[in-house]
Amino acid sequence: MYYEKISSCSTTYDGEVTIVDLRSDTLTKPTKKMKEAMYNAEVGDDVYGEDPTVKELEETAAKMVGMEAAIFVCSGTMGNLIAIMIHCNVRGSEAYCGDSAHSLLHEQCGASQVGGVSLRPLKNNADGTFDICELQSKLRKDRDHEPLSKLVIVENTINGMIIPQSWLKELVSFCKEHDLKLHMDGARLWNASVGSRQEAEEIVSGFDSVTFCLSKGLGAPVGSLLCGSKNFIAEARRIRKVLGGGMRQVGVLAAAGLVALKHIPNLVNDHKKAYVLASSINDIQSTAFSVDLSTVQTNMVFMEVDSNVIPAARFAQYMRQPDEDKVIVKCLALNDSVVRFVFYSQITENELMLAIKKITRAITKLDPKL
Repeated sequence: MYYEKISSCSTTYDGEVTIVDLRSDTLTKPTKKMKEAMYNAEVGDDVYGEDPTVKELEETAAKMVGMEAAIFVCSGTMGNLIAIMIHCNVRGSEAYCGDSAHSLLHEQCGASQVGGVSLRPLKNNADGTFDICELQSKLRKDRDHEPLSKLVIVENTINGMIIPQSWLKELVSFCKEHDLKLHMDGARLWNASVGSRQEAEEIVSGFDSVTFCLSKGLGAPVGSLLCGSKNFIAEARRIRKVLGGGMRQVGVLAAAGLVALKHIPNLVNDHKKAYVLASSINDIQSTAFSVDLSTVQTNMVFMEVDSNVIPAARFAQYMRQPDEDKVIVKCLALNDSVVRFVFYSQITENELMLAIKKITRAITKLDPKL
């Protein structure tokens, strides 16, 4: 049986096998500064509004996105659900999102399951946007037979891509004109900000609410922020409570989040590493394995796999077998033909090189034309 020793983000078994884990940026470990802040955190009962560290985190987050207030929640899924339930506050409401949206595909459709809100999908374009004309065509009329059009949800980044700011401005104008609320699932908002060289406040300008995660590229162990107006956040506290999100002396976690926001990791390096990996895959010139480099805008790489050569899940399993260099690369098969690699601050240059070497060796061996 293997004995596990953890160093940085690589894992070594008996000093023999090195693992480079590229499944997700949720795998970050708290930094030394975060652990110290957690140990020394001043806490109180947050349900009573008496945790000073949580208050500071919420005030900091709201200021950074240019909104009046914020609330610390367990996860982005909870933050998105709360936002949907507040904006769609009449039974029979309908919300609109891209057909690749996390809220639609990866949150158990809690909007319907818990909030009683119908999510109506719009076809995502290659750049992560959707056609505003399609949105307009799907808006409901004021008829007793139909649900009420209430909310539009935008994910940014989406599959590692940054939503164009010009399109966001167009959507903001459209939603104001049609009296629609607008929420941004900004789980990786800071990747979008760094990648586009725009302030987060500018990206979310005109939106009624936004969520962003502390536990992905920012490296905190848990939690997300939901931001909006003071009235919106007051209502969010009620809904958070009924969803079981009242977390009492949660300043021990909020302290790590504060460090994350005050010392945002060098996300540019994560983006560069992702692009280097993607380019290296294409340099092999395989017809069975390739990456669309135009999609590698932040920290994610989506490799297309010819499932007739090897299904993506089997490729991911193959990468988990130690090679002659005793290296394992963990990646995520999203379907039969797509494998995802995600970079974050604790993946070193050496680990990047090890991953490239193993992936190159695997593709060269598996592609019968090479």
